[in-house]
Formats: sequence, C-alpha cells, structure tokens
Amino acid sequence: MRGPGQGGPSMARVLQAGLSDDLAKLSFMNSITTTVFGVPGCRVTRCGYTGEDGVEVPREPLQHPHCGADAGEGRISVPAARAVELAEQLLGVPDVWLAGLAARDSLRLEAGLCLYGNDIDETVTPAEAGLMWTLGKRRRVAMDFPGAAVIMAQVKDKPRRRRVGLTSVGPAIRPHMAILGPEGRPVGTVTSGCPSPCLGKNIAMGYVEAAHSRAGTELTVEVRKKQHPAVITKMPFVPTQYYMAK
Repeated sequence: MRGPGQGGPSMARVLQAGLSDDLAKLSFMNSITTTVFGVPGCRVTRCGYTGEDGVEVPREPLQHPHCGADAGEGRISVPAARAVELAEQLLGVPDVWLAGLAARDSLRLEAGLCLYGNDIDETVTPAEAGLMWTLGKRRRVAMDFPGAAVIMAQVKDKPRRRRVGLTSVGPAIRPHMAILGPEGRPVGTVTSGCPSPCLGKNIAMGYVEAAHSRAGTELTVEVRKKQHPAVITKMPFVPTQYYMAK
C-alpha cells in the first residue's frame, strides 16, 4: 500500500511547515529520510504522476512471515502504525484536500503521461509511444534489450503509428473510440480521454497512422456513432511543474 502523497501549487509551503529538512534542496525524482509532522524516519520522494510538483510518502510494507527484518530496506517510509496519524495531520491543513483516482487521472493526461494498460502495453514499442528517451545511447548501440531488433528498425525506418494528443469540443472523448481521417476512414484509436478542468475542453491520447500524426492535423473522433472534430495537439496539454533545485 501507499502512504500519503501530496501535490499541487501549495505542496512545498504546506509540507515545509512540518518538515525537518529544507525541501528547496530536494529536486524532482530525489528522496530524503526525514521527520514529517513529528513522525521520524519518513522517506519523502519528490515525484508523482500528475505533472505537478509533488511528493510521495510510501507506507511501510507489512512484514511478510518469510522475509527478514530488512525486507523493506530502502523503501520504508512512514511506519505503518503512524500512517493514519500523518494523513490526518495533513488533512487538517485548510489547503489540503483528498483527490480520487479520476481527479489524478485527468491531471496525468493533461501532463501527457502514459497509463500502462491504456496508452502503453506489451504490444507498443518506445518508438511508437514517443518514449525513446528511456533507452540510453549505450543500450541502443549494444542492442542488448528485449525487442531491440524491432525497436531500432522502427527508429531507422520510422514507426507506422505514433502516440498523439487530441483536443476537441462537444462530447468527451473516451478510450477505444475510433479516430477517423478526412475521408472517414479509421486511422487510429483513442487510448485515454477526459474533459480537461484546466483547459475547459476535451483532451485525449491515442495512436494514429504516422501520416496523420503531425500537430495541427484535423481529424474526427466517432462518439456514439457520430463524428466530432478533433485536432492533433502537442503534449503536454498543460505545462508540467516539476521542481529542480538550484
């Protein structure tokens, strides 16, 4: 299980009030072990999957009967017995609100972040998904990773389909809806979609034939058997706010 996570414009100010270390020195994707609102031994990681500046404080895993005392070494954060106490202290701050899965999903989509099982899975390559940054130069040269022959061939010859962002007005775009070309022929499929609270329009992610993947391309999406205009849009839809210490 995970412990309390916090993100948003007020995160740093709210958390710093109960932190024994200087949060300004903690950059995105780094962590520290510190005291949080009187609870010692917490591992605070500046990360999250919403595009906002945030932290995650994982709950200490329950001890498995077949594991040694160090089973959680390196990832223990909030001691399990005090996780509820810490959550209640955070919720006592006026600027802190609970957020459910749908709220967090809309944020990760605004940030253009993939959801495994929707936007990426074992049938999608990094070249198609625009995730080649996950493969370092050494590994590309060595070709020592699963699927290397297929992936590097796509890098050389260009993939036939690409992950793209879409914006539209009207009915919300949802996963599995067909993306149609100018002549009405299916050219792709939506993998994630929802109304964007920040932009006041519909946003979506999906895969289309490479010929239709350029930003600004006008297509249509089939919503309840009716075609509605959509435009290929660069991602992230909303600029990310990841914090890098100076």
